[in-house]
Amino acid sequence: MPIPDLDAAALETLLAAAVAAPSIHNTQPWRFRLNPANQLLEVRAAPERSLPLADPDGRAQHLSVGAAVFNIRLAAVRLGWHPGVRLLPDPGEPELLAAIELTHPPRPEDSRLAEPDLYAAIARRHTSRMPFTGRPVPDPIVAELAVAAHAEGARLHMPDFVGIRRLLRLTAMAEARNHASPARTAETRSWITRPGTDTPYGIPVTALGPTDAAGRIPMRDFTGPLPALNLPALRFERHAQAALLWTSHDRPEDWLRAGQALQHVLLTATMHGVRTSLLHQAMEWPDLRAASSLPQQRCHPQVLIRFGYGPDGGRTPRASVQTTPRSAEATDSTRSARDTRPTT
Repeated sequence: MPIPDLDAAALETLLAAAVAAPSIHNTQPWRFRLNPANQLLEVRAAPERSLPLADPDGRAQHLSVGAAVFNIRLAAVRLGWHPGVRLLPDPGEPELLAAIELTHPPRPEDSRLAEPDLYAAIARRHTSRMPFTGRPVPDPIVAELAVAAHAEGARLHMPDFVGIRRLLRLTAMAEARNHASPARTAETRSWITRPGTDTPYGIPVTALGPTDAAGRIPMRDFTGPLPALNLPALRFERHAQAALLWTSHDRPEDWLRAGQALQHVLLTATMHGVRTSLLHQAMEWPDLRAASSLPQQRCHPQVLIRFGYGPDGGRTPRASVQTTPRSAEATDSTRSARDTRPTT
């Protein structure tokens, strides 16, 4: 049965969960619209918050939106609803990436999303760019991460020591290419914000992490040729634990599913006190992304997830959610992409 009225408080709960999702460079490349004609909650791409050089085909943007969709699903189940998700529902509207119908009562398949600790992890999940202790995450938790990815239509490959070194080497190659490209460096640096900057987007300098003094783990250098913003290098864990999230196909719908799988994995890790960071650099270069695939499998890599135990990650800002019941459109300020604040 469709929900006849979606009040402002419920809508705010849904969207507060959505905007807490991770996004590449914290661009938050989404908009939300409650369609008053059919009560569908629409999730749309925000092209002005895209990364033309690092993400020319919008794959990472779709991953980010998929993560937001997963959070909406969790919040909907928390409120006692069934979230029926349709991905790419209208070929005539390429920016409409998902439509979510909220109905009563919940369905049996919603039970796996009803874990209260999973919903609570939305507010606690932060990317950690700091060194981890090196203490291995136990196999049962690692298995849970793989199950979480599989539940959303993706796969999580746990490489052995040699496989992790190969993936880190490809990531380091991508990081070196990024450094060699002034245009890419400028694009990345444009999303770094200084203390006191009043913007809900991008990554504050205070949330950045150090580089690995031993050079084993190629963390992204967001600051480029601005040494004054660099933290002193630290020694990271000697043997990293990492997992490759991949899909069997590589269409926009698969990217959205991979984003939901990514968020399910990250929240499951958070629920167990495991920290995570995303190593996406190799995915931004077609040849290195292809080289990251698994041999003898139809594998399309989406992101490399580093995980372990260590300090919590620094918080990044989020756009404010201003809601009114039955509002027709999610609109943005037109001042600039960096000043937009979605409303619904």
